[in-house]
Order: sequence, then structure tokens, then C-alpha cells
Amino acid sequence: SLSLSLSLSLSLSAGKDSRTTQLFVNYKDNAFLDKMGFSPFGEVVSGLDTVDRIYAKYGEQPKQDQIVSRGNPYLAEHFPLLSHIVSAAHVPDA
Repeated sequence: SLSLSLSLSLSLSAGKDSRTTQLFVNYKDNAFLDKMGFSPFGEVVSGLDTVDRIYAKYGEQPKQDQIVSRGNPYLAEHFPLLSHIVSAAHVPDA
């Protein structure tokens, strides 16, 4: 449920059960998104200072179709300050 603060999800593409490459972090209760088909896949449990440093000034400017067709070269050319995920790891429950 996206009612969990600091949950991670990917944006929807064409509708329910579809995804884009855009990752977002919920800073508040967004349970209304559950009905739209958004599914959280993770939660920020530590490192919030890192999340707060994600460059957000481009907002919604990157075009999803260009990201899909041209990938990182498109992003590097037009959005050089955009933050990138370099690595991620699954951390099993303790």
C-alpha cells in the first residue's frame, strides 16, 4: 500500500499493471494511488539524507518516450544533473 510513508514505486505507463522508468518516493500517505494500480516495491528504511539529495529541479520534463527509445544518452544530453541509481540491493528482513 502506498499509504506507507517513504515507500518506493514506479510510475504507471498505459494503465494498471504497467510501469515507466520513473521512480518515486512517497513522503506522505498516498493511499489514493493504490486504487489506480500503483504498487510499492520497497521502502526507505535508512539513508533518507541520500533520498533528499536526489536532484528534482527537472520535475516532469524528461519525456518517457525518449527515455525508452534513447535511454541514458538522451538523459545525459538534456538533463546532465539528473540523479541516477548506480546500484541497488535487496536486504532481507532481519
